[in-house]
Amino acid sequence: MLPRALVPIADGSEELETVTIVNVLRRAGVEVTVAGVGAKQVRCSRGVQIVADCLIQECRGQDWDAIVLPGGMPGAEHLRDSTELVELLRAHVAAGKLYAAICASPAVVLHHHGLLRGRRATCYPGFEQGMTGYQPAPVVVDGSCITANGPGSALRFALTVAAALVGREKAAAVARAMLADDLAA
Repeated sequence: MLPRALVPIADGSEELETVTIVNVLRRAGVEVTVAGVGAKQVRCSRGVQIVADCLIQECRGQDWDAIVLPGGMPGAEHLRDSTELVELLRAHVAAGKLYAAICASPAVVLHHHGLLRGRRATCYPGFEQGMTGYQPAPVVVDGSCITANGPGSALRFALTVAAALVGREKAAAVARAMLADDLAA
């Protein structure tokens, strides 16, 4: 059975991060579900339109191996304010499962809801206020939590998430096929 990852998106999500996460995880053999928060079709932070597979409400009661949040503003705020997503995240984190966020989402979503408590994490520079475990690094792994700082780190971040889900060897093979073997986790 393939590992399953949920990638929630909303109006204002960062398209480069969203597409990179989905692309890399699918290349690695992960079953990815893109769930729209607020609508199935979202307008990303730079105007790109993405159609989600389903709405976040349809993801209740399902079991995910990872929940991966793209950043972007105001997308991260829309994710933060989604009761359905926050419920899913809280249960997922409580179960000790893999969760990951990039750009503004580590601070705006995870930190805001107390899901980084006791963890080291990174985020987009300028959003780190109040994050006691903040690390100024492109990607930070702390147990079941993976965070990254922004669009320029999206490929490294997605490969790191892939390695956590399918193993380093498979993630390295994906990186080689993408001519990005220097970024393999």
